[in-house]
Amino acid sequence: MAAPEGPGEPESEEEARREAESFKEQGNAYYAKKDYNEAYNYYTKAIDTCPNNASYYGNRAATLMMLGRFREALGDAQQSVRLDDSFVRGHLREGKCHLSLGNAMAASRCFQRVLELDHKNTQAQQELKNASTVLEYEKIAEVDFEKRDFRKVVFCMDRALEFAPACHRFKILKAECLALLGRYPEAQSVASDILRMDSTNADALYVRGLCLYYEDCIEKAVQFFVQALRMAPDHEKACLACRNAKALKAKKEDGNKAFKEGNCKLAYELYTEALGIDPNNIKTNAKLYCNRGTVNSKLRKLEEAIDDCTNAVKLDETYIKAYLRRAQCYMDTEQYEDAVRDYEKVYQTEKTKEHKQLLKNAQMELKKSKRKDYYKILGVDKNASEDEIKKAYRKRALMHHPDRHSGASAEVQKEEEKKFKEVGEAFTILSDPKKKARYDSGQDLEEDGLNMGDFDANNIFKAFFGGPGGFSFEASGPGNFFFQFG
Repeated sequence: MAAPEGPGEPESEEEARREAESFKEQGNAYYAKKDYNEAYNYYTKAIDTCPNNASYYGNRAATLMMLGRFREALGDAQQSVRLDDSFVRGHLREGKCHLSLGNAMAASRCFQRVLELDHKNTQAQQELKNASTVLEYEKIAEVDFEKRDFRKVVFCMDRALEFAPACHRFKILKAECLALLGRYPEAQSVASDILRMDSTNADALYVRGLCLYYEDCIEKAVQFFVQALRMAPDHEKACLACRNAKALKAKKEDGNKAFKEGNCKLAYELYTEALGIDPNNIKTNAKLYCNRGTVNSKLRKLEEAIDDCTNAVKLDETYIKAYLRRAQCYMDTEQYEDAVRDYEKVYQTEKTKEHKQLLKNAQMELKKSKRKDYYKILGVDKNASEDEIKKAYRKRALMHHPDRHSGASAEVQKEEEKKFKEVGEAFTILSDPKKKARYDSGQDLEEDGLNMGDFDANNIFKAFFGGPGGFSFEASGPGNFFFQFG
């Protein structure tokens, strides 16, 4: 026969229940005062005393939720409904934990279970709508990520995180998109927050590496990618990024080496290959475009060099080196207005003496380019000697002298007279060393008292050709003239 139950055992069970209730009441008091850590301690004591009471687990779950410890809270909420499947608040809390952690499908099932138990439960109705909203944002973000509309993805994740503040998956997707948008400090901040809570999170390690990679800190980036792959060997994005980072670094270094060795053709090919590795790496690609622009400049392919530098500044508007390179190419191709614009941009960003002088030089060349080009009018080089200038004047003056074109139409006569005057102007300036020096330096000739409006080209012509009896053009045949002194 079984031994009769001792008279003290039921009382002992009752005492345990009363003690557990006392712990719960104390936990409730601390919860009401928002002292959640103490509340947690007393609810834990209640559970340790009576481990089969659903409400104790439910209360501790609520406390953990207030402490932001949703994963632990989820375990307690699930235990509470395992002990009592009709425990409405237990199902609500489980659903809230699932939703906060980003599992909207599981959350929806919990809220639907509440409505089965209490179809008028307004909190469950609202939370079910919230779960549906999160699912909708997830779907939109997935589509927009494929479309590379990263701003829209960030927007969707921000909205989803309002309902799922503890979801690492949403935070990682947001951080990745911020990195792809070039918003590296924000992306780094999100990833660092996750790593503080979970230092082995492969996704967060990948995003940290991605930020460094896009900021052209490739060696450090590779370290983070390797660490991410150590935590998750099948992490596809980390694997691809690591491969791209290593390839990009190698190609860029090979291109730099070829350029330093004077092999511009090979350097051009290597920089071009590097540019095809990863179009998302804006900073590195900006440097590659600028490097290739330098190669093209060396090869005297100046328009191509300008295009490369333009691509560089499109990718990175703060890239001073690319503006300086393009400005020099503009100077070399006599596109002075564009050169001045680039040098102004550089000087506004970095007000150094060197940049100020470059801007001043470009402004002077622009000013000079808007005057008459006396060297071009005479058809001589800027380094022409005094004799070459005289010979050129003799040739051009005779070519455009009005007497030579006396039989031409009024329109032709007017045009030749204009050219004759310009030739005289050019000779007057370039044959005088002082005036030539002022003209070459871009100074205003009017400051010398030379008013070209009152200029008489015939006087210059007479002084040059001289002769006591004057001069005339005589016809020697149809359309042919020779110059004769009197």
